[in-house]
Amino acid sequence: MLRDGWFHAALAAGAVVWLLLYLLYLPQPSWQGLVENAGRLLLLCVVYPVVEELAFRGWLQGWLRRFAAARRSLGGVSGANLLTSLLFVAAHFLYHPPAWAAAVFVPSLVFGWFRDRYQSVVPGILLHIIYNSGYFLLFLTQRLTS
Repeated sequence: MLRDGWFHAALAAGAVVWLLLYLLYLPQPSWQGLVENAGRLLLLCVVYPVVEELAFRGWLQGWLRRFAAARRSLGGVSGANLLTSLLFVAAHFLYHPPAWAAAVFVPSLVFGWFRDRYQSVVPGILLHIIYNSGYFLLFLTQRLTS
């Protein structure tokens, strides 16, 4: 997995998004103050990604793949991945503003694609941790320098 060019591309895509967010200096969501506490930062950057990947990609996507219709794919995205990603977005609507919740759709598809590719949640967990860490550290850095 670590030698997979697609994995490297997914890492690079995350860095590009972080750079765009930094250059555009998008306003911080109201919950951004959470990153000032080291314990909460650990939750946001490590614990939540692990729990979310185990629940959504590990359990839900794995369960959905048992059904033939969910194994069909369009453009490399399985039905199980698509449905899991839609539910992942829906779960984020509970705690985030609509635009921020919707923004997790594409990363969710990426995590799910790696779940299907490797039959493992490990790539998604690693990417999710890296994506969240980069995102929250970017906004923490902006907050400290402004």
